Amino acid sequence: MAKVAFIGLGVMGAPMAGHLAKAGHEVTVYNRTTAKAAAWVEAHGGRMAATPQEAAREQDAVIACVGNDDDLAAVTLGQQGTFRVMKQGAVFIDHTTVSARIARQLAVEARDLGLHSVDAPVSGGQAGAVNGTLSIMCGALPKAFAAAEPYLQAYAGRIVHVGRPGAGQTTKMVNQIAISGAVQGLSEALRFAQHANLDLDKVFEAVSGGAASSWQMLNRWKTMADDSFDFGFAIDWMRKDLGLALEEARTNGASLPVCALVDQFYAEVQAMGHGRLDTSALVKRLPK
Repeated sequence: MAKVAFIGLGVMGAPMAGHLAKAGHEVTVYNRTTAKAAAWVEAHGGRMAATPQEAAREQDAVIACVGNDDDLAAVTLGQQGTFRVMKQGAVFIDHTTVSARIARQLAVEARDLGLHSVDAPVSGGQAGAVNGTLSIMCGALPKAFAAAEPYLQAYAGRIVHVGRPGAGQTTKMVNQIAISGAVQGLSEALRFAQHANLDLDKVFEAVSGGAASSWQMLNRWKTMADDSFDFGFAIDWMRKDLGLALEEARTNGASLPVCALVDQFYAEVQAMGHGRLDTSALVKRLPK
């Protein structure tokens, strides 16, 4: 078993770090809100550190799950950043959804310091983190991926090495682009069924086994119909992710008209005061 530092104990990071401890790793945690780190240690053991740098010292792996590019830069390259003290040959794994640009930058910085770096955004939401069934898309050089994979197995149901540094983040953009269109289509279909005075349970039974079926339909049709939107991944975070995809598309020349439109629809839901509801709350902008 290894010494692992985990940076960021939000709704995703805390259970992921818990799986590492359950697997037998010696886990040191850091979180900006120290009460969360203290509660995690009380629940899982290990120890808490006062800074990212303190957490990372002499660790075999350092894993981050923070908020955005700036947060990631601060915990890696900042004054108290982990890259300043990580030992030669250690692996840095980033589960934050960030730009491909910073993922590639960190890979270069890591290489120059004798470290491994893997951009490894996840899909599966809070439930996937709690249940240890996340899908993880990894961008890394082959040796870095090999170094990271044993740790990822503690909380993943699927791990795919999709390509070189940055490829994990661009694959996560693919994931979010696809989700945005699926949720919009599902929202329109649900509202149409309601306006037609159809029995929603019967409609679900009829269409969920055919070509219209999707993860979103199977998991969110009934909750959307019940106006229940407390399922982890907030609209505020989805807008951040779609912004990253739209920015990357401007660089690589891809056309994302539906993604751009749904991003604006999510902005409308934010303006309604629902930014902390999960992404299926997109339906709230459509009249019943």
